[in-house]
Amino acid sequence: MLERLFAELGPWNWIVLGLVLMIFEVAAPGIFFLWFGIAALIVGALAILLGEALGMGWQIQVVLFLVLSVISVLVGRRLMGATDVVSDEPLLNRRGEQLIGQVVTLEEATVNGRGRARVGDSLWRVTGPDLSAGTRVRITGIDHGTLVVEAVPPKV
Repeated sequence: MLERLFAELGPWNWIVLGLVLMIFEVAAPGIFFLWFGIAALIVGALAILLGEALGMGWQIQVVLFLVLSVISVLVGRRLMGATDVVSDEPLLNRRGEQLIGQVVTLEEATVNGRGRARVGDSLWRVTGPDLSAGTRVRITGIDHGTLVVEAVPPKV
């Protein structure tokens, strides 16, 4: 069935596939389908221009598509990875890192180095020295979603 479909439509399969993949890229952006679409268009163009001269059967076209897909994805990743984007909010979506330096109050005493602190309207796990509930602590870091704290000296 697949062989018959390729034989009937010939190289235009690849052109149509390439265009469909590029439409997918427009509908769901992320620069993922683009590289496969480029590979399909190249295979279609080669099949139209050189297919009969080289005797490119559909099996060779599929292998060529797979190879060109890998190459185009690697080239695309290199091209897209080369642009470093400098953000005006580098800690966006890194809530724990945004909290470093803040002073909060322990909600639960830290026992064996573990406790909980209230930050805004949520409770966070904390690690640090053993301290009693109600102690003011400064957030000094974050370790896998757990805040690292140290005691804040009382005001004199």
